[in-house]
Amino acid sequence: MSGTVATAPTLPATPAAETLRRANAFQRLLRRPAAMLGLVVVLAFIVIAAGAPWIAPYDPAATSWSAIRKAPSFAHWMGTDELGRDAMSRLIWGARASMLAGVVSVAIALALGVPLGLVAGYAGGWTDAAISRFTDALLACPFLILAIAMAAFLGPSLTNAMIAIGVSAMPIFIRLTRGQVLAVKVEDYVEAARAVGNPHARILLRHILPNIVPPLIVQATLTIASAIVAESSLSFLGLGQQPPAPSWGSMLNTARNFMTQAPWLAFWPGVTICVVVFAFNLLGDGLRDALDPKEG
Repeated sequence: MSGTVATAPTLPATPAAETLRRANAFQRLLRRPAAMLGLVVVLAFIVIAAGAPWIAPYDPAATSWSAIRKAPSFAHWMGTDELGRDAMSRLIWGARASMLAGVVSVAIALALGVPLGLVAGYAGGWTDAAISRFTDALLACPFLILAIAMAAFLGPSLTNAMIAIGVSAMPIFIRLTRGQVLAVKVEDYVEAARAVGNPHARILLRHILPNIVPPLIVQATLTIASAIVAESSLSFLGLGQQPPAPSWGSMLNTARNFMTQAPWLAFWPGVTICVVVFAFNLLGDGLRDALDPKEG
């Protein structure tokens, strides 16, 4: 079957149109089982992180010299570590650090990257060239290497790790925002807003920004997964969450010394990181399809 498919032009968001768009996007998301599975897993870990004080069966920092490196049992479902601390409780409390790091890091990246991308794409000229060259310089260094370097410079702590990850992820959002602005700013409704004398700030915030939010949401969801891996890597290297506060990365760092005596110490945090990252990727892929205006 041949022929061309006509696509409707992009229109500025009105309250009624925005409500209809959100409803259609949610319906498309519901039709994707993989995305819904990712959403359920992500929501489950958010609940676990928020309710850690009530869900964890033990104090994550409580040691017991009579329960050192005990295998999983009814008393300790995931075993105990080298200090007799309950692995399940530490895993639950570690979810708080990892989820917080993922969300806050991406929020920092959005807060820094989106304004720069808006200015670069809308202003053009030497402003665009300067911001683009700055972005290219940051992108020349791999994301994780840049995060490690910044975290080492700032000092080991969860707060500094989140700042380092956020700044390292910033170039992704600068480039994405700039590209979207370049595509949207030539639309008829933007030209009309400019022709009637709207100030540049109003055009950016009222007419351009709302129409580039969907790809930013998708990218933010996918970047949270990368931020969780980065936080675990920094904690593994001793640059993130500091002991005795639990973190999945620091749990793996400790577990590598006892791979033969207590392999469960590495199994649980490793599997948890994989599950959370996979869930965010499934959710991000589903959001990308659901928020695509060309989808039915």
